[in-house]
Amino acid sequence: MTLSAADITRLIREGVPGSADTGFLVERIEGQSVHCRNIYRPSQLRPGGTLSGPTLMGLADAAMYAVILANLGPLEMAVTQNLNINFLRKPAPRDLLAVASPLKIGRRSVALEVRIYSEGDDALVAHVTGSYALPHIA
Repeated sequence: MTLSAADITRLIREGVPGSADTGFLVERIEGQSVHCRNIYRPSQLRPGGTLSGPTLMGLADAAMYAVILANLGPLEMAVTQNLNINFLRKPAPRDLLAVASPLKIGRRSVALEVRIYSEGDDALVAHVTGSYALPHIA
């Protein structure tokens, strides 16, 4: 089953209702990769005028989940197994863009990578690796 970017955004918002409040959306799917956006909100700021770590981590996790849905279909019971984030530079107070890709799709888990940028800037803000456990399908 092939899901569109809009289908994936809808599935995530239905399954994790709080995700609509974060401004997360899937913009497009290119091959196995997914391009996502986190719409900027002043409530995401932390002292110093930068976007908070939980905002970047939430975007990364949702983007990894979007990769699962885009590549494997509606496996809504797939869950985060691991998330490692390297904060590389101060993100600007504007939309965040994420490009998420699978590194390896296995039978029981998927290894993933996410690159996060501030909109309008090619400099990497954060680099994320992680894995998702897949539900057992009999």
